[in-house]
Amino acid sequence: MQVMKWSVIALAVAAGTSQMAVASSQSESNGFIEDSSFNIFNRALYMNRDFRNGPNSNSTSANPAGYREETGLGIRLLYESGFTQGTVGVGFDAHSLSSIKIDSGRGRVGNGLFSQTDDGRADDTQTEVGGAIKFRISDTVLKYGSQFVASPVFSTDDSRILPEVATGTYLVSNEIKGLELSAGRFTAMSSQTGTSRDDINGKGEAGLKYANIVGASYSFTDDLSAAFHASDVEDYWKKYYGNVNYNLALAEEQALNFDFNIYKTDYDKQYTNTASDEDNTIWSLAAAYSLGAHTFTLAHQRASGDRGYEYGVDGGGTIWLANSVQYSDFNQEDEKSWQARYDINMASYGVPGLSFMTRYIRGTAADSYTERELDIEAKYVIQEGAAKDLSFRVRNAFYRDNAQGDVNDLRLIVEYPLSVL
Repeated sequence: MQVMKWSVIALAVAAGTSQMAVASSQSESNGFIEDSSFNIFNRALYMNRDFRNGPNSNSTSANPAGYREETGLGIRLLYESGFTQGTVGVGFDAHSLSSIKIDSGRGRVGNGLFSQTDDGRADDTQTEVGGAIKFRISDTVLKYGSQFVASPVFSTDDSRILPEVATGTYLVSNEIKGLELSAGRFTAMSSQTGTSRDDINGKGEAGLKYANIVGASYSFTDDLSAAFHASDVEDYWKKYYGNVNYNLALAEEQALNFDFNIYKTDYDKQYTNTASDEDNTIWSLAAAYSLGAHTFTLAHQRASGDRGYEYGVDGGGTIWLANSVQYSDFNQEDEKSWQARYDINMASYGVPGLSFMTRYIRGTAADSYTERELDIEAKYVIQEGAAKDLSFRVRNAFYRDNAQGDVNDLRLIVEYPLSVL
């Protein structure tokens, strides 16, 4: 596919060298050590999924207790060097990701918190280490190695104790004010429960062969931005993504925000095991009205095509849509869904750091399939003192459908970031 050619990288670098006379990130570099940072990020997670006497609640299932309940602690050591001085800056990033099982059981395992032994028990500990070398010219950075990626068409997931980690080459260029260009080629992806560099699986237990991605985003004004991204995942699919975001100020402490997202996916015949081409288009539009501490959101999401929107081997976070929520993504074949959401920031009422959110989503799809989800969240972040930035979060989802079974999903999350260097 022509859009995936590496000429995109050459174009980005050329754009950078044409503007080197202007002050850039590289020209202001203080040095490899001087701009270094070392952070420790701790996350404790309790997760309980109650299947409400559904198909997962019987003596023949992998979880005969009818629920999955696990608790663990994740510790991340994250080092980022600065760049050496000169026209081409060189740096290095490194990470260590470790998880410790606090509570689990053979009949309760399966929430995606830990790797498992051969007899189906959760491992007591696991550790993954990695690093990446990076180069910078002007405001363009090229990184090769293990890294965390946040692209709409290739996004590592961080919804459990540890994040996914991608291996490959990624270039991000910010040479022109308001414009960001990106391109990458990734050849491996580790899961949130694995220590192997390429243990994430797709259809038929086949891991990632390679994924080529390109992207561009541009801020026309402070209130209007647009983005386009594309990917080619070998033996799986080609994806195209678009976004438009617009913020309209109405009065003091009042605003409207519109966020439109769309994916077009062409599935590989080898992936679908069919002789015909299959595709999917899915889009969402969210409108949010903010009034001081309050935000009211309405969203609509719609899918069409030969099958639903699929992702995973290209990262568990590769679904940037309004109705992708705590438990369900509302991304089935021909599914239409609506969301109503309310947020409140309690800082305006004398409790900075405290926030609440609730949302309700209902979807209908082919063959009279219906699903609905109610989410309720509360979060508190300590604002000052020795425990500054320590956060406590409760997430509770109540999911119901007429086919796969009901689920109550409860998560208690404690996070504590520490800046050492």
